[in-house]
Amino acid sequence: MSALIETQQAVRIIDGEIPTTLVGGIDLVVHPGEFVAITGPSGSGKSSLLYLLGLLDIPTNGEVFVEGKATSKLDENARAQLRLSTLGFVFQFHFLLPEFSALENVKLPMRALGKLNERQMQARAEELLTSLGLADQMTKRPDQMSGGQRQRVAIARALANDPAVILADEPTGNLDTKSSEQVIAILRGLVSQTSKASRAVIIVTHDLELAARTDRRVHVVDGKIASEEQLTPHSG
Repeated sequence: MSALIETQQAVRIIDGEIPTTLVGGIDLVVHPGEFVAITGPSGSGKSSLLYLLGLLDIPTNGEVFVEGKATSKLDENARAQLRLSTLGFVFQFHFLLPEFSALENVKLPMRALGKLNERQMQARAEELLTSLGLADQMTKRPDQMSGGQRQRVAIARALANDPAVILADEPTGNLDTKSSEQVIAILRGLVSQTSKASRAVIIVTHDLELAARTDRRVHVVDGKIASEEQLTPHSG
């Protein structure tokens, strides 16, 4: 099975009087249907690795492949289009636009990609929000919703363009226990057999409960993969 995302000796160094290596030559392959947790201590480089996987940053050396396509030499427009069409993002802080309703926030990636008309975008946004238990929240602004509801809107927004890969950075880090459980169940469901089995979900987390419910845990220390653990069987 072809990889959805792959890094080959990916390195990220920040220039300075003393250069800082954030990612130190990582090889990682993620296949369709996988739910992967990237764990590690603070400052270990796990979020920096996620930003490379999500094309939010460019490797200093090495390569990041998305669906087999090398990305490090793409111009910013091409990278942006690939992000919009193939990748969805969920962050610890939802980053919803405060002046927009839940519906309008979910429509934003669809507007940016430009493949659907207004009626199609409305239907897609309504479908996603309803599937995440937010049918009664569609017209509300972020400040009118709870933290868990806002994070579910953020997940709907990440799914707006039906991406092959969802990347989540500490998605439960700002939530109470009940809301965290809801988000974990949603993320798990995105790669279940009854969902889109061709999708992958990659999360950075300190949450050991969340990490334990993934298929594979990749532990990063000092910018390198220190260990990998297969938690559930995967046929890829």
